[in-house]
Amino acid sequence: MFPFMTSSQFVSRWRGADLGLPIPEERHAVSVCLPRWRDNVGYEEGDPTVTGAMQCGYPRFFFHPDTARLFAECERQLARPGECAIAFPSEPVARRCAEFVARETGALVRVGAGFDGRVHAVLMPLAARDTAKAFWQHAGEIIPSRQAVALLEGHVAADGARAKQLLRERVAELQGCSAEDVYLFPSGMAAVFTAYRLFQRLRPEQRSIQFGFPYVDNLKIQQRLSRIQAAENAVAFFPRGTESDIDEVARLAATESLLGLFVELPGNPLLGSPNIARLSELSLRQDFPLLIDDTFAACVNLDTLPAADAVATSLTKYFSGAGNVLAGSLVLNRERPYYERLKTLLAEEFEDIFYGEDAIVLERNSRDVAQRIPRINANAARLCEFLAERPEVADVFYPARVDRANYERHLRPGGGFGGLFSVVLRDAAAKTERFFDALQIPKGPNLGTSFTLCCPFTILAHYRELDFAESCGISRHLIRVSVGLEDSDWQIERFAEALRECW
Repeated sequence: MFPFMTSSQFVSRWRGADLGLPIPEERHAVSVCLPRWRDNVGYEEGDPTVTGAMQCGYPRFFFHPDTARLFAECERQLARPGECAIAFPSEPVARRCAEFVARETGALVRVGAGFDGRVHAVLMPLAARDTAKAFWQHAGEIIPSRQAVALLEGHVAADGARAKQLLRERVAELQGCSAEDVYLFPSGMAAVFTAYRLFQRLRPEQRSIQFGFPYVDNLKIQQRLSRIQAAENAVAFFPRGTESDIDEVARLAATESLLGLFVELPGNPLLGSPNIARLSELSLRQDFPLLIDDTFAACVNLDTLPAADAVATSLTKYFSGAGNVLAGSLVLNRERPYYERLKTLLAEEFEDIFYGEDAIVLERNSRDVAQRIPRINANAARLCEFLAERPEVADVFYPARVDRANYERHLRPGGGFGGLFSVVLRDAAAKTERFFDALQIPKGPNLGTSFTLCCPFTILAHYRELDFAESCGISRHLIRVSVGLEDSDWQIERFAEALRECW
């Protein structure tokens, strides 16, 4: 059923010599091999021996070489002396970035149209470039590398209209809703950011709730892209996501109007599952919208939409499975009280900036999603059982082992616990680096691929706030693993060999 499992890309890209190579081995790959622990640290510290070797990276964090060439051409066409350019797929997106950069830096920022209006570049002093790059990362409203190539080489790209319709129908079938309530985006973060802007339009001066420790940019959107300037006033953050935290949210909601509540099911990287049923009931009783990010539920396992006003999903991950395209979806629940208001705002706010050729690739990748995930579920469950029984392992974080009852409340018939888990070793400070370096599976950012993939998650996501992450229960030595479709015995043996290297 899965002939690609025999490809060499499924059994390589972990050696030191593989540093910087794309994962998978193709031009538009969205992950990059960082094979040793020190390579990941070097990437975070800007070590040129690491960054100079990188042929690509996760596109929200690392400008793909083709996208960087597009920026350079925009600079050549539009920039004044001392200015640099970062290009976006539409004028409204570019203006959002420009407003953010001007607010954060005080710099003089302008927007210019390039390539006959097909892109809009934010033009700013070089000193402001990192701030614009932060917007690119957090908001996710990016120009993908396929689009950059087409613009630079003068290709007439397909509009992808048929593929987009098929994708909306496919997502709708998985979510149990109408395709009319499915919206597609160039990344999962763009879907979350759009929902956040909708909530802001409803309640512009109110703070949001982030419930549970989230993926880094889910929180950064609420902290840095809010209309409220001080991050501590923009969002109330409950990193543990406990029952007592729900009690505290209830007290807040009884005394102030809330912008909305954001929650992942399950969470990343500890794979915990908050009591969504209580949060959903509370949102109805106290009248605030609820968004669930269900990316780590792997598309077919959980039925989350009935509990939320909106569900955001990174289609880059399990839905695609191939690791060669970024995309996201936002789905509205027409049975919830905010449906009409959100639908009306989306009619004003939504832009179709999902690149057509990316849609065609995603449609092709996702045809077998319902067949892939059950095998990934089974492989991950077996690997987690193996690791949990090993004396060298301190903790295995997996939905079947963390807050299982809360997860199972939303389990679909035949659903499983997903393909993502995190592991922390005993004597982690002394053993983790050697274990990671010895582990013979592909190593790089991303998850949900049909091939197993791992990374030192806390290092990559929170390197400049490691103490903060650990205060929230996230070990700096945590390794996150996305389990693929390879033979289960092969996967287990890879981990057994790496453990033997360390003990």
